[in-house]
Amino acid sequence: MWQLLGRIGRLGSAGCVGRASYGVVRTPHLLTTPIFYVNAAPHLGHVYSAVLADVQYRYSALCGQDARLSTGTDEHGIKVQQAATAFGLDPSNFCTSISQQFRTMFDTMAISYTDFVRTTEYRHAQAVCHFWKILEDKGYIYKGTYQGWYCTSDEAFLSEDQTVESRDAEGNKIRVSIESGHQVHWMSEENYMFRLSQLRPKLLDWLQTEPIHPAPFLRIVQQWLEKELPDLSVSRQRNRVSWGIPVPSDSCHTIYVWLDALINYLTVAGYPNENLSPWGPSTHLLGKDILRFHAIYWPAFLLAAGLPPPKKLLVHSHWTCNGVKMSKSLQNVVDPTECIKQYTRDGLRYFLLRHGSPERDCDFTHNTVRKLLNSELADALGGLLNRCTAYTINPGQCWPYYQCKSVPPAAYEELQRHLAAVRELPRRVDNYMNRFQANKALEAIDSSVRCSNAFFQSQAPWKLFKGEEEDKAWGQCVLYITLESLRLYATLLQPAVPGVAKTILDRLGVPSAYRTLKGNHFFAATLGEKCCFQGQTLGSECGLLYPRLEANAD
Repeated sequence: MWQLLGRIGRLGSAGCVGRASYGVVRTPHLLTTPIFYVNAAPHLGHVYSAVLADVQYRYSALCGQDARLSTGTDEHGIKVQQAATAFGLDPSNFCTSISQQFRTMFDTMAISYTDFVRTTEYRHAQAVCHFWKILEDKGYIYKGTYQGWYCTSDEAFLSEDQTVESRDAEGNKIRVSIESGHQVHWMSEENYMFRLSQLRPKLLDWLQTEPIHPAPFLRIVQQWLEKELPDLSVSRQRNRVSWGIPVPSDSCHTIYVWLDALINYLTVAGYPNENLSPWGPSTHLLGKDILRFHAIYWPAFLLAAGLPPPKKLLVHSHWTCNGVKMSKSLQNVVDPTECIKQYTRDGLRYFLLRHGSPERDCDFTHNTVRKLLNSELADALGGLLNRCTAYTINPGQCWPYYQCKSVPPAAYEELQRHLAAVRELPRRVDNYMNRFQANKALEAIDSSVRCSNAFFQSQAPWKLFKGEEEDKAWGQCVLYITLESLRLYATLLQPAVPGVAKTILDRLGVPSAYRTLKGNHFFAATLGEKCCFQGQTLGSECGLLYPRLEANAD
């Protein structure tokens, strides 16, 4: 028995949780969200991108890694120009208003960004102009004529085979993007061109490092690069698109909005004025609709400028509503502000992370949200907390002293299953987080929570405390193991649901120094060593961890 408990006790060593490099000083890692276009207010897809990036960033910090998280707003281009006009505002005031909505939403959702960049900031314009000059000096930019299909809604150039003939609402023939369904127009214009075609071999070499996750998106990019890459138009004539950064050497042109926007990742790394050490180990999180820009254009720009391409691209799919793509015309767009009111910030974070899957589009229904949150936050996790801190079971409101010298034979297998599940949990979570699978990490935690509930219920400490001294000692052991399991779950849940996790850790009376994976030790008392929590008073009552949600019509 002591041998079994010893193995679980060593789980507390930070290096045993799946990352041998915990506690090692690393080059700061730059994690980014896309910067979000300000032609409309933030929606559920924007929030999902931000939460996915935030959970990765918070988990890095939990493991003791030095990381940064940036987000922001993309504020140039013809769509913003048109949207501002439609609202009767000048572009600058319009951008400031919408950008603030994004910042407010991300603050409300507890997105722990270290930098919020706007492409209308001076520091960004400075970075873009410097980068342009580097490309120009290296011979990657020349003046030419672009002819082809252009999608204003996507701010994207498309080849013939990326478009298809369709009809508009009135039955007129139009041409649309196959990927987005948005209308395209033929354009012929003298612009500055980027020699994208020359970078294809280097891009293929970069793909050999498998930088794009999940794997299906890597295969999509590989298929794109099987074909020749045409050179890319990287400017617009200013008499047509005035809202943008002027080309440094030719004020009659503005810089293509995607070249401008992508450089934000360099801006937050201090380019061109500071040491670019945070740039090298960079991870971009993005939606699948902007994969081409990040997986082809961006690494090509960087390689042309003599900079390393991103280390990782973490790509996620989209959300539908009741199985239908969200659309303003269908009035089925999910408002994140209303969701926060209904489900709380942590409730919405948990649902998006737990139910969402990067590999496939996911469906949002209010019934699904309620069922998931009731089952996993209110019942399983909240129930476990309430049971092991209840006055009827824990009248002293403290961590019990671990005094058990033997385990009842009938309880041995149950204890073994429980300890085995908890022993493997940190490694499983770490593995999933490294593979960009926060949904599976949360599933693993929930499975362990249910295992703890089953263990607690089957051992019934409330009955043991009424028995002989040996029974009482085993009851204290059950209570201690359950509290310590709950401390581990709350520690691991901090990146996903920081508020809920804090409530649990506060209720357990866990000091801040023991709320990390770096150097933390779990189940120390089961090694026969003195645990700092034994005899420690619990924190004040917190009420319900997460209230059950009432059913109502979607």
